Amino acid sequence: MTAADALSPEYLAFWREYHLCTLTTLRPDGSPHVVPVGVTYDPAAGLARVITDKNSVKVRNVEAAGPGGARVAVCQVHRGRWATLEGRAAVRTEPALIEDAVRRYAERYGRTPGPNPDRVLIEITVDRPLGRG
Repeated sequence: MTAADALSPEYLAFWREYHLCTLTTLRPDGSPHVVPVGVTYDPAAGLARVITDKNSVKVRNVEAAGPGGARVAVCQVHRGRWATLEGRAAVRTEPALIEDAVRRYAERYGRTPGPNPDRVLIEITVDRPLGRG
């Protein structure tokens, strides 16, 4: 799939449907850590967002990569369709960014997560969309 295909209306619609996803981060020893997450994708901004608890392993893995960010991938699959977004992730703690990410999550998944004072945002600058529609 080319980058142009990944921005097709069908591909973008797939990222708006309700699908649980996986986030793959790398542990300090280089082994993959794969966990289920909810993801939102903003193709105009080139960002994928995952809200999570600041004490999670995925956050520690992203932070361990240093200031340049961690190489990560988020993926979703439904029958023969799949879509992956690869890019650099950073942990964001700004309240306005977290609130925006929670709003986007609620739009996609049809529910607003309960309050969590330890919530942070893993923000992924997407540089490689892949998939099969």
